[in-house]
Amino acid sequence: MKNPKILDRSFQFSLRSIDLYSQLIAEKEFIISKQLLRSATSIGANIHEASAAFSKRDFAFKMSVASKEARETQYWLKLLDQSKLVNIDLVYFIEEIVNIINITTAIVKTTQKNLS
Repeated sequence: MKNPKILDRSFQFSLRSIDLYSQLIAEKEFIISKQLLRSATSIGANIHEASAAFSKRDFAFKMSVASKEARETQYWLKLLDQSKLVNIDLVYFIEEIVNIINITTAIVKTTQKNLS
């Protein structure tokens, strides 16, 4: 993988998302928190899986799944933020997910372009 920083970045985001999940549960938010945890941790899992892809096409596919999971995570974060269901500072998560979306999207576009 030419961008190993995204491996670490997505892993750190997953770790912080697990902590956020615990905070959400403590505030008795059970539904969105579970959806958020699943999508947020799936980003890193798919990026790590992509790093062992057997072809460039497989790599592009797995990175596109990671990008889609990042967009889903962004949705859940926006929903939590704008609904005011909880009193938790989400600034880091909202900013970091935009960065992750931008990075994964760029990786997918570059990979697909190189496949053509």
